[in-house]
Amino acid sequence: MKTQPEPLPRELGEARRARVAETLGENDVMVLCAAPHRVRSRDTEHPYRPDSELYWLTGLTEPGAVAVLAGGEGALTLFLRPRDPDQELWAGVRPDPDALGEAVGASVVHSNEELGDHLPGLLNGTDTIHFRLGAHGVAEPLVLESLRQARRRGARHGTGPRGVRDPGAILDDLRLRKDPWEMAQIRRAAAITLKGFRALEVALRPGVPEWELQAALEGEFRRMGSWGPAYETIVGSGANACTLHYVKNAKISDPGDLVLVDAGATWGLYAGDVTRTYPTSRRYDERQREMVTLVDRARAAAVEAVAPGTTIAAVHERAAGILAEGLRDLGLLSGTLDEILEGDTLSAFFPHRTSHWLGLDVHDPGDYARDGEATILEPGMVLTIEPGIYVGPAAVAATGEAALPYHGMGIRLEDDVVVTEEGRENLTSDLPSDPDGVEAALRV
Repeated sequence: MKTQPEPLPRELGEARRARVAETLGENDVMVLCAAPHRVRSRDTEHPYRPDSELYWLTGLTEPGAVAVLAGGEGALTLFLRPRDPDQELWAGVRPDPDALGEAVGASVVHSNEELGDHLPGLLNGTDTIHFRLGAHGVAEPLVLESLRQARRRGARHGTGPRGVRDPGAILDDLRLRKDPWEMAQIRRAAAITLKGFRALEVALRPGVPEWELQAALEGEFRRMGSWGPAYETIVGSGANACTLHYVKNAKISDPGDLVLVDAGATWGLYAGDVTRTYPTSRRYDERQREMVTLVDRARAAAVEAVAPGTTIAAVHERAAGILAEGLRDLGLLSGTLDEILEGDTLSAFFPHRTSHWLGLDVHDPGDYARDGEATILEPGMVLTIEPGIYVGPAAVAATGEAALPYHGMGIRLEDDVVVTEEGRENLTSDLPSDPDGVEAALRV
């Protein structure tokens, strides 16, 4: 079985850079830098995770890299780490810089040790530098010095950069719409994620420790060739499920608990993101079934609401309306639906939005609204659908005794959905989320 994804195809990187260069204009440049190594315990490195923007534009996953893209014709200049036998002894063989530059389609390759010699010349004479401030300790002073010099001489010569703009102003919109190659990576990440959940279902039993479920799930991710989880896995049993980003996974579950599992595998650098809520006793009790059924109705309706031309806000409103109506029917909320939705009592049970973008980052970039208008869904966008109900302290404080029979329940159900020309495709629908389907899966 292949365990390493294919690198970004050179022709795809070149096509992306051509689109960005055209948007930049003739006299702008974009400077993207590799993510830094993160260190723990003085000199022990965390596993390296490349910068998503640099990877999307170039396919580079090398630490220490700096890419400079010129507007207009789109010449790409790279600064890459030189070979270093002493460092390679500890951290592995580095690729030859010239060969790597050729593989990604660079026009010029320099050693990153020469950044100070060559970067100023690439910046002088430009109009705007697209660079993320705080991203690189060596490049940033050079960018700021170019701005200072341009300010001194600009009045007489009319040349030199006059401003810095965040690269996301261009890249975020482009990354929001996935191309077919990206969709193949996301599909693989989603498929591996479901494999992990099925392994967890086998391990589920009364009294199972949260960490044991995490181990079963993440072990299957690795067995299927993933590099691991896309984010810290959440396994919250009992009241822990009411903490939205609970990642301690340190409790032994009690019989009769619900356990909320929110996890996603990576394939390449792309993420899956799925949530299911299981009964540790492998059967829901009456109140658990009521709540899980309600959240699943909201999930299904929100998935059905996904289509080109609708807005991401409308998808959220569809889920919120069903949750509000269901909680009112259960006696946990009171008033008309408009009063509930326009007030703040629903947020005591459902404090987050229904969706986020998904791709290279589990919370992928892209605006949810612009100029006061919600983002309109278009083919190629990938988003999560994840309504939830959490009967924690906030819900009890807001509604009093009515919430007590459900106190400590946390339920979230999440799927990964692609906007298509015809409507939508749910990449994770094969994993049951409704009570009957979940219980049938747990009996296998």
